Amino acid sequence: MKNILILLLCLVALNGFAQMKDFSLTDVRNGEVVNLSDFNSKKGVVILFTSNVCPYSVYYEGRITQLAADYTTKGIQFILINSHKEPKESSDEMANKVSTWGINVPYLADKDQQVMKRFGARKSPEVFLLKSNNSGFSVFYKGAIDNNPQVASDVKEQYIKENINALLSGQSPVPGGRPVGCIIKG
Repeated sequence: MKNILILLLCLVALNGFAQMKDFSLTDVRNGEVVNLSDFNSKKGVVILFTSNVCPYSVYYEGRITQLAADYTTKGIQFILINSHKEPKESSDEMANKVSTWGINVPYLADKDQQVMKRFGARKSPEVFLLKSNNSGFSVFYKGAIDNNPQVASDVKEQYIKENINALLSGQSPVPGGRPVGCIIKG
């Protein structure tokens, strides 16, 4: 019976019923505090736990930039979060990274790792698609961005893109893959 309850809770979480509490983090681009609730009017929010130097995060930069360009006008907000504590992951290094990357989305420092823990993120990159509802946001999808972190031209399954499209069209989440990347150390 206990196993059935655990399975049901997992299914509920995967089907967009796990509520996410509001959080506040500093955007390294401008020093302003960003709250998740700032985006309540959006249809969804893509939270991407990433790194300045993890090779897997770097492999995805172009794909993330393209996804943000494609979906921002459709009511989807993209937010990058860096929870790594190593010196090359400092807020100053993050600001340098995002300015050379050229993506125009919030890049939030989570150096106390409270938001990472709340989401249960363990790797970078790891993506969470949040669906807006009357009382905030619920997790619609969590996992990998796609099925090939190293070679964009060999991607066969675009998990986050498929799930954003499902969210926008009122469909159920599409199962995705397990994130592949660098462990976020505590």
